[in-house]
Amino acid sequence: MDYVVHRYRSACGRLELAARDYPADGPPLLLMHGLTRNSADFEPLAAHLAGRYRLIVPDQRGRGLSDWDPDPGNYRPDVYAGDMFALLAALGLDHATPIGTSMGGLIAMLMAGMRPAAVPAMVLNDVGAVLDPAGLARIQGYVGPSGPMLSWGDAAARCRAINAVAFPDYSGKDWLAFAHRTCVEQADGTVVFAYDPAVAQSVSGDAPQTVPPDLWPLWDMLAALPVLVIRGENSDLLSRETAREMASRHTGPYDVVEVPRVGHAPILDEAPALAAITRFLKDHAN
Repeated sequence: MDYVVHRYRSACGRLELAARDYPADGPPLLLMHGLTRNSADFEPLAAHLAGRYRLIVPDQRGRGLSDWDPDPGNYRPDVYAGDMFALLAALGLDHATPIGTSMGGLIAMLMAGMRPAAVPAMVLNDVGAVLDPAGLARIQGYVGPSGPMLSWGDAAARCRAINAVAFPDYSGKDWLAFAHRTCVEQADGTVVFAYDPAVAQSVSGDAPQTVPPDLWPLWDMLAALPVLVIRGENSDLLSRETAREMASRHTGPYDVVEVPRVGHAPILDEAPALAAITRFLKDHAN
């Protein structure tokens, strides 16, 4: 899975941002991670899609190899959407099919509402028009400043403590791989999560800025867009009821697939998710 790291300027021009670019002659896909993740989060999915599609996998500002924003007020989906349009423009692309996990799905929805021609279809991974308060509260409980971890084994244990509810069947090897995708080793050998702790401010309080107050008007704007929703069976962020209501208000191609024994959010290398994504992209990505 060879890729190059593409460096580009943020939409505001102040930050240097980074994205993995997996070259291919196929249609372009824009893979966007969740709140505390980074481009490495999509390595398992990229292993299946690379070569058939051109994969553009950004580190949103404040994550991975991208600059941290000195103003935490900019850690919000509309700003990220602007950055994504800047990324596509820098690569000479006028469209891409987004696959968005959690916060990445919110960005995808905003992009489709802002520039419909740039988003021919989209895959939403465990996110929708209503975010369950239970899931938001859980996220608020772990995101933010935390001490460095002394080893990769400690990092795997920390990742397990935070995410075991979502992946009850993971082995020690799985958690170590999860840690390597989520964390980074510092010069002194300690390990930290690969995001700016200030992103916690974007989900704090009763009205977090990462979550638009009412997503139904945006969802209704996208009524004709082909959409695939992947939902973890045990998700505490996207309920079955919300997924059903999204379907009832949608006039275009729409499908929802559940991943058994997984919570928020599926990694997307699970067999049901892969099969659904493969079918959907074949029919709708261009």
